[in-house]
Amino acid sequence: MTGTNRAARASDPRVPGGSSSAARAGGLDEVRSGAAGAPGLSLTERRKAATRMEIARAAAGLFMRHGLRATRAEDIARAAGVAPRTFYRYFAGKEECLAPLFSAGVEKWAEAVRDAPADLSVPEALRHAVVRTLTPGVGVRAESMDWVRALLRLAEGSPALLRVWGEACQGAERTLARVLEARAFAAGGGAGALAGGRAEFRLGAAVAGAAVRVAVEAWAAGDEPADGPAGPVALAVGHLEALRDFPWGTV
Repeated sequence: MTGTNRAARASDPRVPGGSSSAARAGGLDEVRSGAAGAPGLSLTERRKAATRMEIARAAAGLFMRHGLRATRAEDIARAAGVAPRTFYRYFAGKEECLAPLFSAGVEKWAEAVRDAPADLSVPEALRHAVVRTLTPGVGVRAESMDWVRALLRLAEGSPALLRVWGEACQGAERTLARVLEARAFAAGGGAGALAGGRAEFRLGAAVAGAAVRVAVEAWAAGDEPADGPAGPVALAVGHLEALRDFPWGTV
């Protein structure tokens, strides 16, 4: 795409991803780069990740405006400014387009656990991460939470899209397992902290991930505001509190 065409597309309010688009106004711009900003990636890998995210944002905008069924892969490619063959180079179908967006959101929570103060216990680090990533105006825009709710509602009516959401959550669980392992290693001062093996970390990540995932899905299914007493933060913290007897100390 030429610079002129990119500039024209960026100013077109009809195109998701443009400066006046519903996607940008809806808060999706905050996860625009996704893996494109991850350290250790080559320039080619960063470009591919950026293209995947641009297609994902275009797909989300079209799904929200026209519905999942009425949106074709060709429509998404056109809105993202890529050729249909480029679209199919990155995604097998239109539902898979949301994978980068879903992954960027759930991985953000796992990374927040990693970045939590080192002196926090595992339960405290998990709660800290929930507040940091799901509180509107703190770790996420209020508009982005509206998009989360809308996209999860779409997923509930589409087995294919629901599978994409589930796979993104599983990927975040693997990230969280590594995070918990690293925190245990640091707290234990060496390999002795890992004597129980990696299965415990995977179990802990699965339990914590399910607690937060169910909270977000339950909130998305209703109409409560994201920052209210029945919002995703309050629900997730409540779920984690209900797990206070879980042997977090072993992970």
